[in-house]
Parts: sequence; structure tokens; C-alpha cells
Amino acid sequence: MQPFALNYARPAPELAVTTPYVYDSGLQLNVLADGRVAASDHGLLREAGTTTSTAGSKTHFDD
Repeated sequence: MQPFALNYARPAPELAVTTPYVYDSGLQLNVLADGRVAASDHGLLREAGTTTSTAGSKTHFDD
């Protein structure tokens, strides 16, 4: 027997999201294309709310 909820469940649409920064393992920080530390870009922080990388914990800001 199929659970009732599966009759109505639909997969969430996948959003194409790109981040303007990449993780630099040498610095252990996210950096922008011009080499600046992403956490120092106030405009980026206002828009994104965080510069969390996927390399470590997603519960804190880069420092």
C-alpha cells in the first residue's frame, strides 16, 4: 500500500545558483575572483547573508 502523502508529493525544483566566491584551501577562507576575502565584502554579505563554504561546517561564518 502506498502512503497517502506520496500521491501529492512533488520534487522541489532545482535552482541554478552560483556563488561569486570560491573556497581557498590555503587561506581556509572564501575568496572573490579578485582575491579579496569574501567575508570583507559588505555588499555580498547583505545579499547572501553568509559566505559559508561547503568545505566545513555550515553553521558559522568564515573568520
